[in-house]
Amino acid sequence: MYKVLFALMLTSYSFSQPMFSWDDEKIEVSKNNELSVVMSADDIFDENWCTLPQPLFWKEIMSLSPDSCLVNIAENREVVARMSLKDWHAQSEAQKDVFRDSIRSCYNLDSGARIYVTTGKNDFYRFQDVYPSLSRGVEAFEKYHVDPWYAQAILLIESPGQLKKSTVGAYGAFQLMPAVARAQGLKVNRYVDERKDFDKSAMGAARLLDRICIPEAKSILDDAGYDYCEDELWFRLFVLHVYHAGAYNVRAVVNKIGKVRNGQELIRNMWQNSAASFGNNSQNYTQLALAAQLVLHDMIYAESTAVYPCSASL
Repeated sequence: MYKVLFALMLTSYSFSQPMFSWDDEKIEVSKNNELSVVMSADDIFDENWCTLPQPLFWKEIMSLSPDSCLVNIAENREVVARMSLKDWHAQSEAQKDVFRDSIRSCYNLDSGARIYVTTGKNDFYRFQDVYPSLSRGVEAFEKYHVDPWYAQAILLIESPGQLKKSTVGAYGAFQLMPAVARAQGLKVNRYVDERKDFDKSAMGAARLLDRICIPEAKSILDDAGYDYCEDELWFRLFVLHVYHAGAYNVRAVVNKIGKVRNGQELIRNMWQNSAASFGNNSQNYTQLALAAQLVLHDMIYAESTAVYPCSASL
């Protein structure tokens, strides 16, 4: 969901040619006698993103029913208690404050440290429903010479298995804002909304990434003095932040953070910092992306009869 509007409207455009092949990252999955092609989560494990508390927190939230909740420390999403939502609401506000203060004391936190109570969201993250669209999204992005990892990541977290309009007007499988969709060649007016068409929505999202998000991400990182490769996981996560929050807001938070040791540390710092309109939802976005990939990985290996690299099967 890209919230910054762009005045630039190109009348003709061709997608850039891919700089590398993504075949080594694709896996072919046999499930219920049907073959699907999805993107591997190997980098998340190889680079130890899977051990970070934030993705693990959201992974649990994605599998938790909405009548349950996790009490957690906002700074790092460390879970300190699990309870039913009914039990939490049964407490008075004074009792809740005492409970939060006891957590701050127990964990040696500052008196102003935020303690969140986050409800389960397995009613929203409907991975079984969104799964059939992943292979289609991967294929569509490859058709437009855009990294298919983005298709899978966006489909898993934006409106998984649903066709709902967000409170700010984003719509479709890739949750495009109206003006942004129009800028990428889709018809959106009072009579027609092509965002509801999966293939056209995929084209719009691929164009948005190729024309704006990836170039803007490179510009921000170049100006901040970071070296990067487009197939590195942290770079992809950075691009997702641009897709969600807009280049202006991402640039603002990077400028606030300054130069850190490496890309993973930059992403982790973005989870802790806010600037301009880069706030809590923006911080969470790539945490959700990582968590959803972990859930998908578990689902694939638990339910599928065969999983193997596409490069090995071609």
